[in-house]
Amino acid sequence: MSGSSEIPPQVQNLFAQLQQLKVQIEAVGRQKMQVEALLKDAENALEELEKLDAKSVIYRAVGELMIKAERGVVKADLSEKKETYDLRSKTLERQEERVQKKYQQLQQQLQEALGVAGAGVTQTAGA
Repeated sequence: MSGSSEIPPQVQNLFAQLQQLKVQIEAVGRQKMQVEALLKDAENALEELEKLDAKSVIYRAVGELMIKAERGVVKADLSEKKETYDLRSKTLERQEERVQKKYQQLQQQLQEALGVAGAGVTQTAGA
């Protein structure tokens, strides 16, 4: 009788996969939040750059130093960063959707496996 109450290896495997996917979903979510913050920073910097007149002196942070920079170079660099962050954000969004879908599928498989296992245990216990 004790053998019928043990969790089948297949169910244990599904549960382990489900836990791994949950960790992966959380990691992708954190990465996405970080990239979105960087994207917002780049967008804000570009907006502020546009507000300045052409004669304004611009400095760029390089490590611990602030170095005078040309407006065109700074704008090009910020635009490139914005584009890179935007692309990375979209990539992470798609990855998050794929992992969420797989998580839901595995969750359903696990529920079905537990339903079948639970029904088997119930029938055995009732007999």
